[in-house]
Amino acid sequence: ADELITVRRAVWRKMAAGRFPAGVLSFKQFMHRQKVLSLYRKILKVIDQIPNEGDKQYLKNWARQDFKKNKNATDEDAVRMMFTHGNLQLKELENMLQLTK
Repeated sequence: ADELITVRRAVWRKMAAGRFPAGVLSFKQFMHRQKVLSLYRKILKVIDQIPNEGDKQYLKNWARQDFKKNKNATDEDAVRMMFTHGNLQLKELENMLQLTK
């Protein structure tokens, strides 16, 4: 139990100094991650509304591969650009879906 308390104190000291243990996201990174996951879920919801099963599967695979490919991106500007591009593609998907109705 004493070892656990010692480890916790060491972690808290590092965090208080502005350094996080490996794998821990900063608040800003956490918020960006939440926005990206939300965008991914919205894209999948729109894709689920597509009537043609072949097109639906193709687009799901496209979205999954695109998000996985960029999963480890850390450059803030690049992430912001990809997020903007993703939102534009979401709007395009929604517009195409409206045309099919």
